[in-house]
Amino acid sequence: MRYKPQGVCSNAIDIELEDGIIKFVEFTGGCNGNLQGISSLVTGMKAEDAIRKLKGIKCGFKNTSCPDQLACALEKMVEASRI
Repeated sequence: MRYKPQGVCSNAIDIELEDGIIKFVEFTGGCNGNLQGISSLVTGMKAEDAIRKLKGIKCGFKNTSCPDQLACALEKMVEASRI
Protein backbone atom coordinates (compact mmCIF):
# COMPACT_ATOMS: atom_id res chain seq x y z
CA MET A 1 0.00 0.00 0.00
CA ARG A 2 1.16 3.52 -0.71
CA TYR A 3 0.00 6.01 1.92
CA LYS A 4 0.03 9.79 1.45
CA PRO A 5 1.01 11.27 4.84
CA GLN A 6 -0.44 14.60 5.97
CA GLY A 7 1.34 17.43 7.80
CA VAL A 8 4.88 15.98 7.64
CA CYS A 9 7.99 16.30 5.47
CA SER A 10 7.74 12.83 3.94
CA ASN A 11 5.41 12.61 0.94
CA ALA A 12 4.74 8.86 0.72
CA ILE A 13 4.98 5.71 2.82
CA ASP A 14 5.08 2.31 1.11
CA ILE A 15 4.04 -0.53 3.41
CA GLU A 16 3.62 -4.27 3.06
CA LEU A 17 1.77 -6.34 5.67
CA GLU A 18 1.48 -10.11 5.74
CA ASP A 19 -0.84 -11.73 8.30
CA GLY A 20 -0.66 -8.59 10.47
CA ILE A 21 3.16 -8.49 10.42
CA ILE A 22 5.03 -5.56 8.88
CA LYS A 23 7.19 -6.93 6.06
CA PHE A 24 8.37 -3.68 4.45
CA VAL A 25 8.26 0.07 5.12
CA GLU A 26 9.84 2.77 2.99
CA PHE A 27 9.38 6.53 3.36
CA THR A 28 9.83 8.94 0.44
CA GLY A 29 11.11 12.34 1.52
CA GLY A 30 11.61 13.45 5.11
CA CYS A 31 14.60 12.88 7.38
CA ASN A 32 16.25 9.98 5.58
CA GLY A 33 18.36 8.51 8.40
CA ASN A 34 15.61 8.70 11.02
CA LEU A 35 13.03 7.20 8.67
CA GLN A 36 15.36 4.37 7.66
CA GLY A 37 15.79 3.66 11.37
CA ILE A 38 12.03 3.62 12.01
CA SER A 39 11.52 1.35 9.00
CA SER A 40 14.17 -1.06 10.23
CA LEU A 41 12.78 -1.12 13.77
CA VAL A 42 9.19 -1.87 12.77
CA THR A 43 9.97 -4.48 10.11
CA GLY A 44 8.97 -7.86 11.54
CA MET A 45 6.77 -6.26 14.21
CA LYS A 46 3.03 -6.86 14.58
CA ALA A 47 1.15 -3.92 13.10
CA GLU A 48 -0.86 -3.44 16.32
CA ASP A 49 2.35 -3.23 18.37
CA ALA A 50 3.83 -0.62 16.03
CA ILE A 51 0.60 1.40 16.14
CA ARG A 52 0.64 1.37 19.93
CA LYS A 53 4.26 2.57 20.05
CA LEU A 54 4.07 5.22 17.31
CA LYS A 55 0.57 6.71 17.57
CA GLY A 56 0.53 10.25 18.93
CA ILE A 57 4.22 11.09 18.46
CA LYS A 58 4.62 14.72 17.44
CA CYS A 59 7.40 16.44 15.50
CA GLY A 60 8.31 19.81 16.97
CA PHE A 61 5.23 22.02 16.98
CA LYS A 62 3.35 19.87 14.46
CA ASN A 63 0.32 17.85 15.59
CA THR A 64 1.75 14.74 13.93
CA SER A 65 5.03 13.16 12.81
CA CYS A 66 6.24 10.58 10.31
CA PRO A 67 5.98 7.81 12.95
CA ASP A 68 2.43 8.96 13.79
CA GLN A 69 1.54 8.96 10.09
CA LEU A 70 2.93 5.43 9.77
CA ALA A 71 0.64 4.43 12.65
CA CYS A 72 -2.32 6.01 10.82
CA ALA A 73 -1.47 4.08 7.65
CA LEU A 74 -1.12 0.83 9.59
CA GLU A 75 -4.49 1.42 11.29
CA LYS A 76 -6.13 1.77 7.87
CA MET A 77 -4.47 -1.41 6.63
CA VAL A 78 -5.43 -3.41 9.72
CA GLU A 79 -9.01 -2.17 9.53
CA ALA A 80 -9.24 -3.01 5.81
CA SER A 81 -7.98 -6.53 6.48
CA ARG A 82 -10.83 -7.10 8.95
CA ILE A 83 -13.52 -6.32 6.38
